[in-house]
Amino acid sequence: MSLRSLVRHVYRPIHTSAARHSHIGKVPIPLPASVTLTLPPLSVSPNLPPSSSQAQRVFSVTGPLGSATLPLPPSVILKAPTPSSPSISVSVHEPTAKAQRSMWGLTRTLISNAVTGVSTGFNLEVRLVGVGYRAAIEPIPSVFLELAKQRNPHSTAPLPHERLNIKLGFAHPVLIDIPPDIKTTVPAPTKIILNGTDKQKLGQFAATIRQWRRPEPYRGKGIFVGDETIKLKEVKKK
Repeated sequence: MSLRSLVRHVYRPIHTSAARHSHIGKVPIPLPASVTLTLPPLSVSPNLPPSSSQAQRVFSVTGPLGSATLPLPPSVILKAPTPSSPSISVSVHEPTAKAQRSMWGLTRTLISNAVTGVSTGFNLEVRLVGVGYRAAIEPIPSVFLELAKQRNPHSTAPLPHERLNIKLGFAHPVLIDIPPDIKTTVPAPTKIILNGTDKQKLGQFAATIRQWRRPEPYRGKGIFVGDETIKLKEVKKK
């Protein structure tokens, strides 16, 4: 047996079928009537350096819930909506190039999330599962707000004015400041509803809450986000 055939025999592929790629980038993004766009140049040369002024393209969208901006890489091509087709199409200069193909689907998803966020928003449910677990919303004491202003006197970012007070079985309550751009409600002591226009920030805030009590597989206790479930493990008997 030759060396080439030996290597091919030892490192033979597990799957014989060809790799299938996602085609999400080709799907047009529908635009609601309540949304307005500010489109940059629809196409620029993909060989432009990222630091050049022509490569600095920003996609802006405004809706009833707010506005969002998104930088576009030079390799991405946009097709503007028309009266007969009120949707945005995304493509790239070289679909066979791996880097451009990956940016194709990513950019299309980010634009779609921005359009959905400013038009209808995103909702995320956080559930507390455990004896004695409960949550409430309370205002942040003014003394802490004054300390935050003194710490960053030149900051123009809005300060949070409310926080979550969560009981998770610790000797102390867990206090988490609520970002100003995320609307938070507690319809039940064990349920937290998060609402916002930025899907990434919403998921990051939910992850910040979840990290205090990650779901454990023996008693099923913890903080669950969205449709998250966990398979319980059987406790070994002595």
